[in-house]
Amino acid sequence: MGGKAFGNFGGSGRERARRRGQGQLEAQVLAALHHSPGPATAAWVQERLSGDLAYTTVMTILSRLHAKQAVTRERSGRAYVWTPAADEAGLAALRMRRVLDGEPDRDAVLTSFVSALSAHDEQLLRTLLGRDAADGPGPAESLTTAEDLSTADDPATAEEPRTAPAPGRHHPSDEARGG
Repeated sequence: MGGKAFGNFGGSGRERARRRGQGQLEAQVLAALHHSPGPATAAWVQERLSGDLAYTTVMTILSRLHAKQAVTRERSGRAYVWTPAADEAGLAALRMRRVLDGEPDRDAVLTSFVSALSAHDEQLLRTLLGRDAADGPGPAESLTTAEDLSTADDPATAEEPRTAPAPGRHHPSDEARGG
């Protein structure tokens, strides 16, 4: 089964492996899966990566992507077939969420993040939060700027009490508070 190879690397396999950045292999595997006509085996993915990775390495990457919920898998005989559940942007979003989940002070992390956004990114975030708020009540309704984000839960600066998030929706600082 021939096909387009993903990744153009020179030198031996060991030299190539050392040169790859963190997450690059995951991105290459996801790219291969996105180009597959349907669910693909690890062997199919390995072949698309110019055969420069060991089968066990491809399986490890696929397993890690599965643990990150970036791919799904289904039994097909003795093997699994894999399907992308997220594109590269989705994988980046998963990584960002994991970083946020690992921080004890979510409010401070989000405040710092929003404060550092470019004007364009801030407007995009406002639009996305506004669209989310239109879907139903939630934390996005009163968060419009980095300043609002940093003072939203401060009783000294709050003008009105905040409403509880809709079922299934969580305030960004719930985990930091143990909720």
